[in-house]
Amino acid sequence: MNSQTKKLSIAGILCAVAVVGSLISFPAFGSQCAPVQHMVNILCAVMLGPWYGVGVAFTASLLRNLLSLGTLMAFPGSMFGALLCGIVYWKTKKITLTLIAEVFGTAVLGGLGAYPVAIFLMGRSAADTAVYAFIVPFLISTAAGALLSGILLAALKKAGFIKDTEDKQ
Repeated sequence: MNSQTKKLSIAGILCAVAVVGSLISFPAFGSQCAPVQHMVNILCAVMLGPWYGVGVAFTASLLRNLLSLGTLMAFPGSMFGALLCGIVYWKTKKITLTLIAEVFGTAVLGGLGAYPVAIFLMGRSAADTAVYAFIVPFLISTAAGALLSGILLAALKKAGFIKDTEDKQ
């Protein structure tokens, strides 16, 4: 099978996993936390690269919103983390750094990026919404997703589905 076709197929499957996985979510500090999306971001980073990761994050966020399974916070909450962890894995090939990049990208960059979305697109009052208001809920969600993906990637590495790139650097 063509490499691009294979990557697109995997991206479609991971997008579906993210959308269905959003049924496993929990509220935290005014945000809906969906850790499966962050697990998918890391899997995309390792298997497909940063641009596919951002595409899957955007598509899953769009579908989640169209199906009323998420909020507009899904966009900054997933896309920043997907881009950052994808770039980190692309440059370093280290899974541990990739997990940390997902957590930082989503919690800090995505949390800060959610502020203008909340103010301008969701109509929240700037006086009632702190700039850092989304960092803690995004941190909770992405940390859970990073833990899930770390366990899954360790199992896939042990089974031989993922090459042991961390030890070769």
